[in-house]
Amino acid sequence: MLRTLRCGRFELPIGRPLIMGIVNITPDSFSGDGVVVLADSNVSMKRDPVEAAVARARLQWEAGADILDLGAESTRPGARPVSAAEELDRLLPVLEAVRGWNAPVSIDTYKPEVMQAALEAGADMVNDINALKSPGALEIVAASDCGLCLMHMQGEPRHMQEDPRYDDVVAEVGAFLDERVRACRQQGIADERLALDPGFGFGKNLEHNLTLFARLPELGREGLPLLVGLCRKRMLGEIIGRPVGERMAATLATTVLAAEKGAKIIRVHDVGATRDALAVWAAVRDAGKAARV
Repeated sequence: MLRTLRCGRFELPIGRPLIMGIVNITPDSFSGDGVVVLADSNVSMKRDPVEAAVARARLQWEAGADILDLGAESTRPGARPVSAAEELDRLLPVLEAVRGWNAPVSIDTYKPEVMQAALEAGADMVNDINALKSPGALEIVAASDCGLCLMHMQGEPRHMQEDPRYDDVVAEVGAFLDERVRACRQQGIADERLALDPGFGFGKNLEHNLTLFARLPELGREGLPLLVGLCRKRMLGEIIGRPVGERMAATLATTVLAAEKGAKIIRVHDVGATRDALAVWAAVRDAGKAARV
């Protein structure tokens, strides 16, 4: 079992779940916390996109995020793709601003050109919804020392939710992650740099998502840490019947359940609330361990 996740400048201990704070540098985030309208009142009035995104990142970091995940292209269902040039125009000024905070910085991208530029600018991790399948992506990250998150997705964002189908969703997602881990190892990428994401909501309906979540421990491949990203997602809305802005309680429930099932990275918009939920979970867990000694 791995004890740390190596991410560029950082060795992150994974004895407890790490909190990955989402920083959307987009105008069309499904969650409403992009650079045009931000959920926090002290950020929402800012007009400059870079200033707004940096302010959002500062809030996430000060609230207790262990990793800042910068994303400059929306990958919500039906999202319009953007060019690498547009993505970099949004991303690089924010990355430059946060790079000096001594915070591990992840870049949420599937484009090799963006990976290359971001790594040269000092990013510590690449979080790829395409699991490094794009031509050249593996070679680019293999030449660095960044951390990597490999995610499963059926289809592509514009059409992935139209009619997702699986014969056995757990087996198929697991087999995909196994293949991508092998591909990384063949390029000389050490296991200590890898994390795996089942891709909740990426080419999966509610039944698929619930099955994956219920059987989450089966997706941990050879001790590699699992990342879970369920914050505010559609599946929660389908369960509780509430809009995006009213899904925090449901999100916190998934946070505790994911931690209980062994997830090592929790990717969220609401860092402070997530930190508190995990602190309570850990205190109860540790008290239970002490009682058994």
